[in-house]
Amino acid sequence: MDTSSKENIQLFSKNSMQPVGRPSLKTEYPSSEEKPCCGELKVFLGALSFVYFAKALAEGYLKSTTTQIERRFDIPSSLVGVIDGSFEIGNLLVITFVSYFGAKLHRPKIIGAGCLIMGVGTLLIAMPQFFMEQYRYERYSPFSNSTLSISPCLLESNSPLPISVMEKSQSKINNGCVQTVAIIGPIFGFLLGSLCAKLYVDIGFVNLDHISITPKDPQWVGAWWLGYLIAGCISLLAAVPFWCLPKSLPGPRSRDDSSSSSEKSKCIMDGRADHQTHLGDKAKLMDMARDFLPSLKSLFGNPVYFLYLCASTIQFNSLFGMVTYKPKYIEQQYGQSSSKANFVIGLINIPAVALGIFSGGIVMKKFRIGVCGAAKLYLGSSVLGYLLFLSLFALGCENSDVAGLTVSYQGTKPVSYHERALFSDCNSRCKCSETKWEPMCGANGITYASACLAGCQTSTGSGKTTIFNNCTCVGIATSKSGNSSGMVGRCQKDNGCPKMFLYFLVISVITSYTLSLGGIPGYILLLRCIKPQLKSFALGIYTLAVRVLAGIPAPVYFGVLIDTSCLKWGFKRCGSRGSCRLYDSNAFRHIYLGLTMMLGTMSIFLSTAVLFTLKKNYVSKHRSFRTNRERTMMSTRIRKENCTTNDHLLQPNYWPGKETQL
Repeated sequence: MDTSSKENIQLFSKNSMQPVGRPSLKTEYPSSEEKPCCGELKVFLGALSFVYFAKALAEGYLKSTTTQIERRFDIPSSLVGVIDGSFEIGNLLVITFVSYFGAKLHRPKIIGAGCLIMGVGTLLIAMPQFFMEQYRYERYSPFSNSTLSISPCLLESNSPLPISVMEKSQSKINNGCVQTVAIIGPIFGFLLGSLCAKLYVDIGFVNLDHISITPKDPQWVGAWWLGYLIAGCISLLAAVPFWCLPKSLPGPRSRDDSSSSSEKSKCIMDGRADHQTHLGDKAKLMDMARDFLPSLKSLFGNPVYFLYLCASTIQFNSLFGMVTYKPKYIEQQYGQSSSKANFVIGLINIPAVALGIFSGGIVMKKFRIGVCGAAKLYLGSSVLGYLLFLSLFALGCENSDVAGLTVSYQGTKPVSYHERALFSDCNSRCKCSETKWEPMCGANGITYASACLAGCQTSTGSGKTTIFNNCTCVGIATSKSGNSSGMVGRCQKDNGCPKMFLYFLVISVITSYTLSLGGIPGYILLLRCIKPQLKSFALGIYTLAVRVLAGIPAPVYFGVLIDTSCLKWGFKRCGSRGSCRLYDSNAFRHIYLGLTMMLGTMSIFLSTAVLFTLKKNYVSKHRSFRTNRERTMMSTRIRKENCTTNDHLLQPNYWPGKETQL
């Protein structure tokens, strides 16, 4: 993202940097007649910044809707990871085409066309909502809205039999401008995700008074599609200014041209320069093709670059996986709603990352840190950040008490994997389905998979106010004599969980800031460890490696491992497995944090190897440089002395002050 903004600005304003006419030693000053040129540059920068904002907004919103998409389409986390990684796959499909033809065609229109494609693609993501039937969550539905007593426990002989469980299978100023807006984009993306998550998925199509679940319910699905419509429209608007811009900026005038004719006083383009550049590109194309493999070999033969590339790729695997499933982790671990999870990420975590990147740049500039210092700062921020991240293992919440899954029906002890069974003596007379997930909170604080499995005999009310009475399973585990009732929804986690969530937020913000401190030092290290002629190629390989080896696979294998912690799967009407209804909080925490820590530790070891290799090469080169310099200075001094002696002998009219006299 850093390099692309520079390339867009430099490619667009390339001709404007070439003075018209012969070169002059005088400083060039803009005149009042150049204002249209400057105005076009400002329009281009503003439009480009808006494009980066739209792109970052859509990408941030995609991260915020992963859990909503998972529930709406009833798919596992591993498939959601594939959807998330497809964002990078789409980039890779067009990056070669745009890189080659972008510099040869009308660049502003190419950018505008890309914005149109991005906008249409974002709108298409929301289209399934309008072609699918309304969202149907698993719920207990009484036959009337009255307070007539209905029996959830089906005792009739013709009731369905239990279903078995399925098988488990201006360069600096301009680039500051653009990147700042790119960082702001994800903030608004997550905040938009928070707002849409509060709205029911079928808002405007159903009567919300008949909805029996709340945003805190695991089955709640927000209006995930609404944000994609907004982000798509913003991307389409971002394309408009680029269709009104010229192919290249006109060239500026120097002071010498102020007395020229009226035609020369205008901002004109140097067509010959473009023609010569075009011919030069054709002539160098074969040379570039021949130099590709040697350049690649030289790049990977650089031990500092290769080790840093490996360290960064592994660290980005850790970061991409962590960010993708962070909203899900907050929801499942701390019992928070999707809206609140997206809100805290957008308003707290992302600004901490932006502040860390900015602070890293300030430190590098203020203290004039060299390449070894940059490597030390990059390594130090990673070590401290992951040590802070390690403390999150102690900031988890225990599993919710769910009968037959995390506790026994008597509520006395946790159950092992082999002891988990949704059927018990208390609900043996009820013909219940164990594949249903219609959670009911009993008066004893235990959640039951359904009112039927709780053995409830009667119910009153409707929707969110439904009360179940005479629940035999609740009665055997309740401490309150005679109170065997329950209500719709899951029971809240213990009182200590909100405090743990607050501690988690504090540590998470500090960790995000600390890890992002090494962003700029790492980027400087990347640029300074390679030859100047290979910098563009090195940045391209770096970006490609991060996208292919981190952006695409990380969400997938994170999702696959997270799925292994599921305690209760949902099932579709066709019988296939759907999305997870209940996770083992302890297993989820250990998998999510443990995988992140493992990848982070691997990147730290590689970063340490980068520092040692850099020091070794730097010291050896510095010594050889000093030796060669001393030898050169010694030979130069001897040569000067010999020349001076010869001059004294050959010049009779020489006097000592001759060389210094004006």
